[in-house]
Amino acid sequence: MDYLTLEYQDQVALVGLNRPAKRNAISDAFIEELNTVITEVESRAKAAVIYGHGPHFCAGLDLAEHVKKTPFEGVHGSRRWHEVFGRIQRGKLPWFGALHGAVVGGGLELASSVHVRVADSTAFFALPEGQRGIFVGGGASARTARLMGVSRMTDLMMTGRSVDADTAERWGVVNYVVSAGTAVEEAVKMAARAATNAELSNYAIIHALPRINDMSTDDGLWVESIIASFTQTSPEAEERLNAFLQKRVGKVTNPNA
Repeated sequence: MDYLTLEYQDQVALVGLNRPAKRNAISDAFIEELNTVITEVESRAKAAVIYGHGPHFCAGLDLAEHVKKTPFEGVHGSRRWHEVFGRIQRGKLPWFGALHGAVVGGGLELASSVHVRVADSTAFFALPEGQRGIFVGGGASARTARLMGVSRMTDLMMTGRSVDADTAERWGVVNYVVSAGTAVEEAVKMAARAATNAELSNYAIIHALPRINDMSTDDGLWVESIIASFTQTSPEAEERLNAFLQKRVGKVTNPNA
């Protein structure tokens, strides 16, 4: 592979963005390679971690390639990003992002497509498209805005400012902030735990929660009841529930203990 690395730790796939000389900037070829990797990962793993080689996760769109495109080519390129990132967001398994250094522009759009984001203390986040004379095109208006809110996204795009990992956590952009250099390790631990969940439960979480979030309250509650009934009557759920009732598995831990 030219732009990515792929390895496995038990049931967890580790996908590395591997253009460090370009700060892992995303090109059309990069997107196509990612699409191929997603297909392989879904056939071999039960969870995945995506991270960046070098000092940054991803500094965004490969502008040298983008500036040469016609408007029509730009639309098709944007739609392809939507399609491939959508395979992560609403695919077969949970994805975890291990973020460090620049998580900027298209890099933040890619990070917004995973389900859980772990940032180390070196990470910083920005959407500088307004300063470049362009608009977001990799899904930020639909994904990142839902994480941080439209007002904050407007601020980032208009002012060009960046925010640190602690601010990103307060805004809901990332789920965890960890020590420098430990994001991959921590994300792998979380992914390994998610890989032990019932496959049907993970699938329902990935697909149902974002859709219910877009529904009215009444419609969302109705869909929730159907999915809850469907998952609870599966053979795997029966086994797991009996294991809990028979005290063969631990209870939920108290973080204050």
